[in-house]
Amino acid sequence: MKQVLFLLFFSIFGVTVSAKQVDTVEVLSPSMNTKVENIVILPADYESKTDLPVLYLLHGYGGNHKSWIQIKPGLPELATQYGIIIVCPDGKNSWYWDSPVNPKMKYETYVSKELVNYMDDRYKTRKDRSGRFVTGLSMGGHGGLWLGIRHQSVFGACGATSGGVDIRPFPGNWEMKDALGAYNENSERWDNHTVVKQLHLIKPELAIIIDCGTEDFFYEVNETLHREMLYRNIKHDYISRPGAHNGNYWSNSIEYQLLFFSNFFRRK
Repeated sequence: MKQVLFLLFFSIFGVTVSAKQVDTVEVLSPSMNTKVENIVILPADYESKTDLPVLYLLHGYGGNHKSWIQIKPGLPELATQYGIIIVCPDGKNSWYWDSPVNPKMKYETYVSKELVNYMDDRYKTRKDRSGRFVTGLSMGGHGGLWLGIRHQSVFGACGATSGGVDIRPFPGNWEMKDALGAYNENSERWDNHTVVKQLHLIKPELAIIIDCGTEDFFYEVNETLHREMLYRNIKHDYISRPGAHNGNYWSNSIEYQLLFFSNFFRRK
């Protein structure tokens, strides 16, 4: 039934894609004792390929595993163009942390370990960091950098588009207090769970791409992150262009990010 629904979705948007190319898979998370749904997008010529890179593509707050394929119906074509597997997990509203407050919210472990292991066991993937990338939008942009920086033995490249790269200016928003506790009572914990405070962990071999629209409410925190990375002499690609916090911007930006990750893979 799920495959039929996806075929219907793509026919509406005028994209021809087989059920084998886009599928929904359930992956057991032992750390959370639950099954998590994920969209897996394969290149059209997957059967003839080996040793493929994988992009873990994270949704934003209020989204789910279907969000990216709805924002960018052309993702299967891009997967084929770049010879890359794209995986979109359902991260709930977790901010992709292992919550110190809620033991049932361990999406850092899920994406960086459990989902990666599942993909490497069942698909024709490059089974080292040179073939794994992680990025996302908004909350998922925070997740892309959070996971990429903290798991550099797993991911060779990471990114964010319209990312919530510093959560502290927004203490009452997006259910973050449910994962970290209230900011006024746990400010040190919030410091330790925001991307801009993880920069000391970055090693030179990690490839990073960040972009944000100038009309985005996350624009200033992205600008601050960029300046701090320049100060620390951390190599990264940073793109700032007109755009707001919406699907039009993300649909455009993901094409630049896929090119970045593809170039990284080819160099390796």
